[in-house]
Amino acid sequence: MVLPKFSLCFWLLLSPLLILFMNYPVKCDSDEEDNLYQGINKYRASINLKALTRNDNADCLANKIADQFKKQPCTNTTGANTVPGTEPQFSNYPDLLSKCDLAISNTRDGNIMPVCVPGLVPSLVLTNFTKSLYSDSLNDTTYTGIGIGSEDNWIVVVLTTNTPAGTFSPYSSNGANLISKSGLLYCSMLFLVGYIFLL
Repeated sequence: MVLPKFSLCFWLLLSPLLILFMNYPVKCDSDEEDNLYQGINKYRASINLKALTRNDNADCLANKIADQFKKQPCTNTTGANTVPGTEPQFSNYPDLLSKCDLAISNTRDGNIMPVCVPGLVPSLVLTNFTKSLYSDSLNDTTYTGIGIGSEDNWIVVVLTTNTPAGTFSPYSSNGANLISKSGLLYCSMLFLVGYIFLL
């Protein structure tokens, strides 16, 4: 009888720590991504275009795609020197979308732009977007949002629109929010019950 009570108390005491960890997501490579985000918006401001708004779902997809690219070496045929639309295609692209709760129907108008720069030197990364074939897309007023992801020497920009086919809005956001809220409520209840038992 002692073991089950101890086990229950242990998990009830541990639940506040789990809540803390759930509320603080880990973000990697944010310096390179933040630098590029600011650089692109400064570039757009210099040609009198509105700033692009950061899109979390596009960030997710950019990170998944950067992860796919990371094992490919930097060559003259990768990155910004590649003609748009001829970048390597991934057979698991629907899976990548699914991992970010996205569907092809709301990402069709977006634009995915990968670049490979050894060491991700900020000035070279920005130049690979603003002084390449990708600049046409950055100059396009159709795009209103941006997602950025990086892995090793690769950094990927995903441009979004405010059209239904380019919003990158998650297809299951309501369900995911409901699950996360109910999970938080459940953990909070366990936390309170644990303290009542300890008193």
